[in-house]
Amino acid sequence: MRQMSNFNYSTNFQNAVFPNPIFTASGCAGSGKELAQFFPLGEIGAVVTKSIMVKARSGRPTPRMAETPSGMLNSIGLQGPGIDQFIAEDIPFLQKNGARIVVSIAGESVDDYGSLARRLRGVPGLSALEVNISCPNVENRGQVFACDPIASRSVVEVVRRVLGGELPIIVKLSPDVTDIVAIANEVISAGADGLALINTLLGMVIDVDTMRPKLGGKTGGLSGPAIRPVAVRAIYQVHQAFPKIPILGMGGVASGGDALEMVLAGASGISVGTATFGNPNAVIKIRDELANLLIERGFTTFKEAVGFAHRSENAG
Repeated sequence: MRQMSNFNYSTNFQNAVFPNPIFTASGCAGSGKELAQFFPLGEIGAVVTKSIMVKARSGRPTPRMAETPSGMLNSIGLQGPGIDQFIAEDIPFLQKNGARIVVSIAGESVDDYGSLARRLRGVPGLSALEVNISCPNVENRGQVFACDPIASRSVVEVVRRVLGGELPIIVKLSPDVTDIVAIANEVISAGADGLALINTLLGMVIDVDTMRPKLGGKTGGLSGPAIRPVAVRAIYQVHQAFPKIPILGMGGVASGGDALEMVLAGASGISVGTATFGNPNAVIKIRDELANLLIERGFTTFKEAVGFAHRSENAG
């Protein structure tokens, strides 16, 4: 990395401060154990854990992944150990390795989210909670929480009520909606401290030889470079509407230039996901590349660059 003595790379989500803005993306690095063999986890802004649920889940049927042009589909189905084992084993590992921890939670009902928030309340060493509402609501015929303004609001309200002001709440939104700004408005009004934009897009691949869907679960989440323009658009629109709400940007970031694009659109932090499958050190590479690009453009702090595309437009 170039000389950074005069460059302040820190960012914050309300009262949670991070030394740099590069995070892992939920679901792509487990709880950090795989990446810890490649670099010290404390060198990145934070580890965002795989979304954890109340009970252990075995996930969806195989095959679970399929490559697409400029991306991939995954249909893992939130496989995981459940909250009790996660608190007993994963959080101590992350603490021991010096990681700043953002726990991602997911549920099938509003009560699930409340239960998870109660279990995590008071757990030491957590920086923030990511509330992944891009899950089917079993109480509403499988309607995805994040696609319904009322359901989205209900989840955030219960988590906010349980946590009080103990931890910042970052709500992860789905791009599979007509108006993501409207959904953002609902969750902000309900008490969200920040937003994670965007989750994967729902897609499908059909094998032309077998003439059947490639994924065992038929549909899956599209990630990778193919979705980056959608993410940049969503970040730009939401930051324009709510400039004071910090955004954790994600979706196809594979280089410092990709990250810079999201920062200029309004992201206060960047999560790196699919890129780590090809290069486990991608988060470190992107951290350094982004810093160099910002310094080259005359920024002395990271925060100066957040939303700069909006200021340039207004100036013009």
